[in-house]
Amino acid sequence: MKIAVAGTGYVGLSVALLLAQHNEVHALDIVPEKVSMLGKAISPIVDKEISDFLQANVSGDRPLNFQPTLDPAQAYTGAEYAIIATPTNYDPKKNYFDTSSVEAAIEAVRRYAPEAWIVIKSTIPVGYTQQLQERLRDSRILFSPEFLREGHALFDNLHPSRIVVGAPQDDEQAVAAAHTFAELLVQGADPQEMRRVNPDGTTGIPELVVGLTEAEAIKLFANTYLALRVAYFNELDTYAESRCLDTQSIINGVCLDPRIRSDYNNPSFGYGGYCLPKDTKQLLANYDKVPQNLIGAIVEANRTRKDFIADEIIDRVADIKNPVIGIYRLTMKSGSDNFRQSAIQGVMKRIKAKGLTVIVYEPTLNTPDFFGSKVIRDLTQFKRESDIVVANRWNDDLGDISGKVFTRDLFRCD
Repeated sequence: MKIAVAGTGYVGLSVALLLAQHNEVHALDIVPEKVSMLGKAISPIVDKEISDFLQANVSGDRPLNFQPTLDPAQAYTGAEYAIIATPTNYDPKKNYFDTSSVEAAIEAVRRYAPEAWIVIKSTIPVGYTQQLQERLRDSRILFSPEFLREGHALFDNLHPSRIVVGAPQDDEQAVAAAHTFAELLVQGADPQEMRRVNPDGTTGIPELVVGLTEAEAIKLFANTYLALRVAYFNELDTYAESRCLDTQSIINGVCLDPRIRSDYNNPSFGYGGYCLPKDTKQLLANYDKVPQNLIGAIVEANRTRKDFIADEIIDRVADIKNPVIGIYRLTMKSGSDNFRQSAIQGVMKRIKAKGLTVIVYEPTLNTPDFFGSKVIRDLTQFKRESDIVVANRWNDDLGDISGKVFTRDLFRCD
């Protein structure tokens, strides 16, 4: 089967490689450099499994029918399924995701493949796909949320917790196409997953074909719950720090409860990254005229946490004349190349607003400064020039200066 994928970010590239094990997959992007790298079997994003897949394809150990391209005609002509995985950033002025890239991709698909089933995998507002179907008078549009971690996108596709596809439940053709797409994803997953036992006693990968809007809601509510977990344990840490208590002891005791467990319990400077900040805000916007307290509190709690962390850092350098505060890495978490909405940037902005000098250690940046703060790529120089080093996530490279490192990474994990 020929399948086209629009977008080669974490979502698009990982699903393209997954499906290319058993199908002819054309991965379309508008950035020539990314397509060129993929053509040379080099991953444009940090993800070990993706890199391994590309190299295994070259060596012949895992043959893939995978063709990166800049040409929409090549990608879409003859495709039975076209997957849209283009970026949808949250627009705070409109309280809405910017879905222009999704609609541009759909227009291009229809130019070359008027009968293809389109599957949106970009994150979108609740109710968007149904509205789009009605506005475009196009009933062959489905929605399938992704549940991927940065740096482990392909691994999570190979070992999915569940597969969800949204289709109008009164449209037999659409429901059948949704089931077919779900089976394509199952076919590409690790065969071991078919033998796993789920908490409800079933075996294999759970497949849910639900309504379009329900599928969209599953995505936003799942990510907002994860944000809630992060915010909850961050507020626990804020309380313990303010009362001079041992945060780690409290978290360990709380998480021994089997109903709570130890997922997403490691304190940080706040939740960040591609998904959680924008998804929580979009879900809150979707609550217009619907009673709520909790969703808004999650968004506000993340701001409060950054305020607290910034104040803690400022307090620790209060006795130093003209202190230099070093920011160790701008990435959202270890093993990621993503700066977007990283919590440490929010902390950095609050510190700079107080007139303090901030320098940044970020070896992946090739610019001399980052929003006016000097960028240093030599770690030894960075350590020497910093009076305090602020690290959202610990790294053993900081072991020799542990006495001047500020972090809340108690469990040394993401």
